[in-house]
Amino acid sequence: MSSSIIQQNPFQSMLDRFNTAADILELKESLRQKLQRPEKQVTVNFSITLDNGEERNFEGYRIIHSTALGPSKGGIRYDSDVHTEEVKALAAWMTWKSAVTGIPFGGAKGGIICNPKEHSKSELEKITRAYTKALADTFGPNKDVPAPDMGTGPDEMGWLMEEFSLLHGKPIHAVVTGKHLNAGGSLGRVEATGRGVSIITLLTLQKLGYNAQTTSAAIQGFGNVGLHSALFLYEAGVKITAVSDVNVALHNPEGLNIPELILYFNLNNRSITGYPKADVIPHADLLLLNVDVLIPAAKEDVITAANAHNIQASIIVEGANGPVSSDADEILKNKNITVVPDIVANAGGVTVSYFEWLQNSLNQQWPVQQVNTRLEDILNQSFADVFAAAQEYNVTLRIAAYVLAVKKVAQTHLLKEAVGRGKNFTQN
Repeated sequence: MSSSIIQQNPFQSMLDRFNTAADILELKESLRQKLQRPEKQVTVNFSITLDNGEERNFEGYRIIHSTALGPSKGGIRYDSDVHTEEVKALAAWMTWKSAVTGIPFGGAKGGIICNPKEHSKSELEKITRAYTKALADTFGPNKDVPAPDMGTGPDEMGWLMEEFSLLHGKPIHAVVTGKHLNAGGSLGRVEATGRGVSIITLLTLQKLGYNAQTTSAAIQGFGNVGLHSALFLYEAGVKITAVSDVNVALHNPEGLNIPELILYFNLNNRSITGYPKADVIPHADLLLLNVDVLIPAAKEDVITAANAHNIQASIIVEGANGPVSSDADEILKNKNITVVPDIVANAGGVTVSYFEWLQNSLNQQWPVQQVNTRLEDILNQSFADVFAAAQEYNVTLRIAAYVLAVKKVAQTHLLKEAVGRGKNFTQN
């Protein structure tokens, strides 16, 4: 486990924001404690036979934060640095993200401690199927619905679905989302998170009186989220002056030609290294560029108390989960930087995952225009609700989003408890 993970605890950042919202809502201590803690936390150990015949053991997790609003929903990470504090934070963020977006899901997250780049495709399939078997009683279309995350994709989700279906003796497509189209995936799912980030960014610009055509932006991360965010914002007229991937950060103050960069990226083994029409800058400097909009779309805790004072952007739109640690919130607020939180900004992915789950459940396939129109409608409403709540409570957009989400989950939790007490009273 790296020292940076120890110093910046994403679960503590989530709790700090949660407790601020709970104070505003005056939640009772007992309910506050229930909503903070995961409903279920499972650690599994399993082994597979590697291609060279060696037996290798693996440890995996599945943490279900809440099922108050519906089946828990969340990705599975394959990463050598996966740890329970991170998974707990990600599970909780999924709860609040679904609640504030109006999606009838709870929050969950999973992970396996492994480096997927060190394993062949056949080994990854064995790992996925063994993990599925170990958690067969946890997963289910009306219980807990996994999805892709760091280190996983449609292949892993397909294997999980197949294994779960084999265990139950029939095809159960709705047990996972993020599948290949021929396995029940949804049109529009691949680009959904990036599309959502761009929709929320443009809504923010409009609300704050910016003209997209004269707005500059820097995007940290050129994976699925960063790449699509860059493309859709470029198409809307925003000048993208900097992007980065794990290897290099590129800067061109005149603006990058994003379609050309994506073509280069795809032809260059999915890397932007060596792109000739930009200068290479240190990764840390990208976050500090003088741009209108900064979109951290790579990983957690990249903006902290250590660098928040030096942020020059006027707007931060969180494309990644938890890119701003809680110790930076007050600094950014005092600098009058508008931060659009992850649980609003990157909710496009869970929204279209919900559409996929719904299509599977109804045995339907929606055209991409229907998917994108519904996505835009939901995100428009979510953004309007959060902005109105920020004004009503006189708080930041982040705290407003948490207030709305925590309030919804708390009310549903109390209602279910009341119904449960009524049933017990009737039975007695």
